[in-house]
Amino acid sequence: MRYVVGYIANARGHDAVNLAVALARGRGAALDLVVVVPEVQQFGAAHAPRAGFENVLHEQAQEWLDEALALVPSDVPAKAHLRTGDSDAHALIEAAEVLGADLLVIGATNSGIFKRFTIGSVASALLHASTVPVVLAPHGYYRQEALTRISCGLGSRAGAEKLLDFALGMATNREVPLRVVSLLALDGGAEADAAKAADAAREYAEKHLAAALPPRGPEAKEPEVRAEAKTEVVVAHGRSIEEAVDRLEWEAGEVLLIGSSRLAAGRSIFLGSTANRILRALPVPMIVVPSDYELKQLNHSASNDTPREAQS
Repeated sequence: MRYVVGYIANARGHDAVNLAVALARGRGAALDLVVVVPEVQQFGAAHAPRAGFENVLHEQAQEWLDEALALVPSDVPAKAHLRTGDSDAHALIEAAEVLGADLLVIGATNSGIFKRFTIGSVASALLHASTVPVVLAPHGYYRQEALTRISCGLGSRAGAEKLLDFALGMATNREVPLRVVSLLALDGGAEADAAKAADAAREYAEKHLAAALPPRGPEAKEPEVRAEAKTEVVVAHGRSIEEAVDRLEWEAGEVLLIGSSRLAAGRSIFLGSTANRILRALPVPMIVVPSDYELKQLNHSASNDTPREAQS
């Protein structure tokens, strides 16, 4: 497996590398650290760029690549790549496609002490165009240890089953528990109505989880070749989605998977309004899975033979 990491020489870039290391350690994956620099445009003689500017730019980028590699522990295979382009987002998407990446990891911006995520221009473009899952590292993410739990935000729209399959495969392969999360915004209303809505959400989640789990006993067509992930269903509600997120307990080594909005085209991502509201309150990384994304990770074998090197 390969994970592309969009690196920038600041705290946001460090957050992305830390999270990518944590993800890689759970799967024996290799990292491709990518620095994007702008293309040097051709100007007329009157506006010619300073001689050697392109060389200076690439020398600086190489220093950033070396810095990125130094953040990766020796037990995680890593390469560093220099890409050029007018758009950082498009260059990262192109790198992910060329390198056959399974995930694209970036750091989120922040705009205040209490905000862990703010979607900047690059992240916004990725969340509207990427054809591979995008992983957002919250501000100040420091962990490099393997993940301890996968949470999956399960909605009632079409495609929820595929997201659950993805989450179950991810948890099983990493040998960590899977928590299926249903978030309800119940603005006022009677307590009985809230309890009824929570019960319905739990029943829905448990039904889909049972359908996603492999058959057991005499119904199984062939012996299980992998251990089954430990699973649970949790329903959280509040006056808003943000309050429901706050009411949940989150582990430091946890990530939340959500699916792309139904407005996404083909196998791309579109971050809907509910996902944006979750993101505003979420204290852990978020993985956004494109619509109709094919689960490649189940067919991958872990590999640790990728060398640590930098290349352009």
